[in-house]
Amino acid sequence: MKEFPKSGVGLGRHLIIEIYDCDPLVLDSINHIKGVLIDAAKATNSTVLWHKFHKFSPQGVTGVVVVAESHLSIHTWPEYGYAAIDVFTCGSNTDPWKALEILKGAFKPKRISVLEIKRGLLAENEED
Repeated sequence: MKEFPKSGVGLGRHLIIEIYDCDPLVLDSINHIKGVLIDAAKATNSTVLWHKFHKFSPQGVTGVVVVAESHLSIHTWPEYGYAAIDVFTCGSNTDPWKALEILKGAFKPKRISVLEIKRGLLAENEED
């Protein structure tokens, strides 16, 4: 069995993104959101495999773009001007931070929070 990379070098990077104070009409447009997430996936240098989006009634959109290198997902609450977005990419040829610029430009949040989690790391105190 192949070993996990040593500490500091992971298998992937996962951005947990929260955007606030966005235009409710933008956050409720399934076509806009679908285009933005696909563009964001391409910006990370990922290979888009498939996507699925759903429009809720009376409002809100959820969706996922599955890429060969992992996924991007979104869930919106237009009534609060809020969206929760995940950008998870694996491999050395992808950069999840490139998606952030696409997302900022498309949703124009007044506030944003980003947490990066490195995936597939050995614990610092784990021994070989």
